[in-house]
Amino acid sequence: MAIDCITSMIMPQPSNQEIKEQDEHPFVFDASVLRHQLHIPSQFIWPDEEKACLDEPELQVPFIDLGGFLSGDPLAATQASRLVGEACQKHGFFLVVNHGIDRQLISDAHLYMDHFFSLPLSHKQRAQRMPGEHCGYASSFTARFSSKLPWKETLSFQYSACNNSPTLVKDYLCDKMGREFQQFGNVYQDYCEAMSNLSLGIMELLGMSLGVGRAYFREFFEENSSIMRLNYYPPCQKPELTLGTGPHCDPTSLTILHQDQVGGLQVCVDNEWHSIKPALNAFVVNVGDTFMALSNGRYKSCLHRAVVNRETTRKSLAFFLCPRSDKVVSPPCELVDKLRPRLYPDFTWPMLLEFTQKHYRADMKTLEAFTNWLQRKTQHSSTQLPT
Repeated sequence: MAIDCITSMIMPQPSNQEIKEQDEHPFVFDASVLRHQLHIPSQFIWPDEEKACLDEPELQVPFIDLGGFLSGDPLAATQASRLVGEACQKHGFFLVVNHGIDRQLISDAHLYMDHFFSLPLSHKQRAQRMPGEHCGYASSFTARFSSKLPWKETLSFQYSACNNSPTLVKDYLCDKMGREFQQFGNVYQDYCEAMSNLSLGIMELLGMSLGVGRAYFREFFEENSSIMRLNYYPPCQKPELTLGTGPHCDPTSLTILHQDQVGGLQVCVDNEWHSIKPALNAFVVNVGDTFMALSNGRYKSCLHRAVVNRETTRKSLAFFLCPRSDKVVSPPCELVDKLRPRLYPDFTWPMLLEFTQKHYRADMKTLEAFTNWLQRKTQHSSTQLPT
């Protein structure tokens, strides 16, 4: 039986006593140890109403063949944009095939992910993610939250498509992990560049489907400042008690995900959870909150989560497309009229990123909560002006 979608998941703030105890006895998520334990630490046990069914019915997600579009066939482009638009109006998820990404590059990205997460914890912690930051290594989110923790490790890093940052990924990884990680850095530099190019093509299809032209969103994201994340979900001996990633909508613009063949991605559609079956040569694409604001709410940012299992590690590569930091997120005039007035105020991506890192744990109401926070902040600033 499907579990109803969660309606509100604002994270309660820990008390001063809890913070003091965490500082004195910080909990460490060591996957090499916890993957074998029958006793699950309480920090990872989710409330009964939020626990997942591990075997949800499969969601029928459209496969978008990009072959004709990428070769310049106008009829294929029109067909692909129509399918993308239909999916984004329903739930915001679709799969792309014949995308032009080199299979060896995808294989290498998974291989080097294995290499990194198999390192001893102390070695991975060279790239430790600091509180308030969004890049680095995180063993669960033990430094940020004290309950409903995700059963996973992550490594996140920034990517820039600007011409003055051609080796940003490689330089960051080598700086954190050492010069022996140069090939590691090269692989993810190349992977991010491939994902950036693919996302710009998808932006053309989104622009066509919304009637603003194929160039509009492509130009908006051409010099994107995006985030790459390696997700590593170790086995859990009590998978029914926890979640690999809790229910949330991505605050970013577009997510391009490559998952291995283990499975675990679940999406909430029409108030019921469904699984998205892995497809070896396909990327899972979904709209995020920032693009929902850019489309003035026409396309939906969909609630999703990840579950874990007892036997096998699950891996995924997630590229989160984000606009350049100075770009103002505001829908094109074609998407605003008397019947569809503006839903969200203007903002920049760093403002939303700060909100999710310092003030709010991303969930299905992130954009709504951010809008309210932004309006309160603006009103407070206006009252401080001299009269």
